[in-house]
Amino acid sequence: MKIIQAMGKRKNSIAKVTIKQGNGKVRINKILIDNYQPRLSRLKVKEPLLIAGNVIDKIQVDVNVNGGGTSSQAEASRLGIAKALVEFTKSEKLKDQFLKYDRNLLVADVRRKETRKPNRHGKARAKRQKSYR
Repeated sequence: MKIIQAMGKRKNSIAKVTIKQGNGKVRINKILIDNYQPRLSRLKVKEPLLIAGNVIDKIQVDVNVNGGGTSSQAEASRLGIAKALVEFTKSEKLKDQFLKYDRNLLVADVRRKETRKPNRHGKARAKRQKSYR
């Protein structure tokens, strides 16, 4: 039996995706995708599955995602699912469809939070105020 594992990262979220032959079930943290909350995240995760078409009827997708917030978890999951689908099908056509739809389906967004600087309070680029009085 063919088992493919892939990983997707976004901000502090890490999604580990396992694809194997099955009956078309998609689970995220052991919850079926139709019950996954919030709804916007569910739609975001379903994008690569909808683009892939009827390939998903013959496979089972298990996603284990942790860290970060709900939005970054959804984006990490969709990245991992898309990578795993391309590797499972070995289809250049599917890869081109993903890249044409949204490049972030296959290419990770490497932006991270900028660290705060020493001897300053507040945000990373905030400067001390001067009053000249």
